[in-house]
Formats: sequence, C-alpha cells, structure tokens
Amino acid sequence: MLTQLQGHHLPEWIEAATTADLPSLQRFGRHLARDLDAVTAGLSQPWNSGVVEGHVNRIKMLKRQMFGRAGFELLRKRVLLSS
Repeated sequence: MLTQLQGHHLPEWIEAATTADLPSLQRFGRHLARDLDAVTAGLSQPWNSGVVEGHVNRIKMLKRQMFGRAGFELLRKRVLLSS
C-alpha cells in the first residue's frame, strides 16, 4: 500500500487492524480513521515533502550545533554555505 500508492485499500486495512487482538494496532487504526481523507491522499499521491523535511532537519542540526556560540548572522552564513 505504501510503495504502490494504493491508498484505496486503507479502509480495509483499518478494519482488519481494529478487529485484531493487538491493542496498540487497534488504537493506531482508530487514529488513522479519524483523518481518513488526508491519510488516503498521502498514500495515493506521488508527491511528498521529503526534500523540504530534509532541509528543515539539516537547518535544525546546524542550529543545535550553534546554540549559545554566536548570533544569527553566523548561523545564516553556515546555513547558506552548507547547502
């Protein structure tokens, strides 16, 4: 379902998960069902935000490394030079 972009199978999977004998899986299935449209779209569409999330993760790492050392200008230069 994840790699083949088959989000239309999600309601069947949620039904199977909520009837399983695993409480954690039941809870996970119920939480997915709360926002079914968004989760189905995420499993069906070819687009994702992976590249953006990678850049955000890189900037956060630089920010953690620079904490307490210098001001915004040095952080800005490191972010621009690391890309």
